[in-house]
Amino acid sequence: MAKLLPVFLLSAALPLAAQLVVVLNSGDEMISLIDQKTRRETKRFRIGKEPHHLMATPDDKYLIVANAASNDLVFLDRATGEIKNRLRDIADPYQIGFSPNGQYFVSCSLRLHRVDIYSGKDFKLLQRLPAGKTPSHLAYDKDSSFVFITLQDSNELLAIDLKTRKEAWRMPIGTLPSGIWMTPDNKHLLIGIMGRDYVEVIDWRARKQVKKIVTGKGAHNFISAGDDRHVYQSNRVDAVITKIDQDTLTVVDRYNAPGGPDCMELSGDKKELWFTSRFARKVSILDLATKKVIQQIPVGKSPHGIYLAAHGPRQSFR
Repeated sequence: MAKLLPVFLLSAALPLAAQLVVVLNSGDEMISLIDQKTRRETKRFRIGKEPHHLMATPDDKYLIVANAASNDLVFLDRATGEIKNRLRDIADPYQIGFSPNGQYFVSCSLRLHRVDIYSGKDFKLLQRLPAGKTPSHLAYDKDSSFVFITLQDSNELLAIDLKTRKEAWRMPIGTLPSGIWMTPDNKHLLIGIMGRDYVEVIDWRARKQVKKIVTGKGAHNFISAGDDRHVYQSNRVDAVITKIDQDTLTVVDRYNAPGGPDCMELSGDKKELWFTSRFARKVSILDLATKKVIQQIPVGKSPHGIYLAAHGPRQSFR
C-alpha cells in the first residue's frame, strides 16, 4: 500500500501565475519550467525517473507528476512549480487520470502490464488488475462507469467496470494503440494507432470499429480544441498535428509540427497550441491562425508531458 502523505491538507496554492508552463523531460529525469509570456525556460530541476505524464488535481490546486521508474507521484504547486509533496510506493505510474466524478484515480503500469485503481479521495489502492502487454493511455465514459485502456503491445482495447473493478471486455484494435479520447457525445472512442497512420473510431457500447480516420504516421495523442466539437491529434512520425471534427469524424485541418509532436496544450485564448517535440528536445509553439510554428524552446531529453497554467477548456461532455 502506498504511504499517503497529507497532500490535500497543505496550505492553498499561491495566486495562479498564469505564465507558468511545466514540461516533463522523461529521458533525463528533469522538469522544465517555462515562462509563457517570455517563452524562456526559467528553471530546470530533477523530479524523478521517467516522468511521462502529469495532470491537475480535481481541486485544481496541485499538479501531479507521474514518475514511472521512481514509482511515485510528485505534487507541484500549480502556480510556482515548487515540489509540495511526494506520494511513494505507487508502482510504475505511466499514464494517470481521475474519473469525471473524482471517485477513482487510475494508473496504467506500462512496464508491469497491469492497471491499478485507487480511491480518488485518499489514493488508497482499491484494485490491481493484470492487463495485456503494455497498458498505455486511458479514457473514461461520461458517467465514470468505465475506464478504457489501450494495450500497446497486445494491440487491444481493455474496458474495466469501475463499479465492480473488474475487466468488462477487451477487443482487438490496430497496431501499437496509444492515446485514447472519448467524444463529447459519449458515443465513440478515438484511438491513435501509433504503428500506422490513422485514428481508429470505436463504438464502445457495440464493441466494434466504425471508422478509420487517416491522420499521419505515428498517430499518437489528443487534446481538446476548446469548442466542444473539435480535438487536436498528434502524429509523431509524419510530424503533423490534425484537427478532427468529432461530429463528422473527419480531419478538417492539418498543421506541420516538427520534431515528433507528442503531448499538447491549448493556450487560454485558443490562439496557440504548445506541444512537446519529443525527438528534438524542444517545446514548440504553433500559431493556429497562420498554421506556423512561431518558436521552439530548448528543454531536456525526450520531453513528453506538458501543462499550461493558463490553458484552454478541457474535455467536456454534452
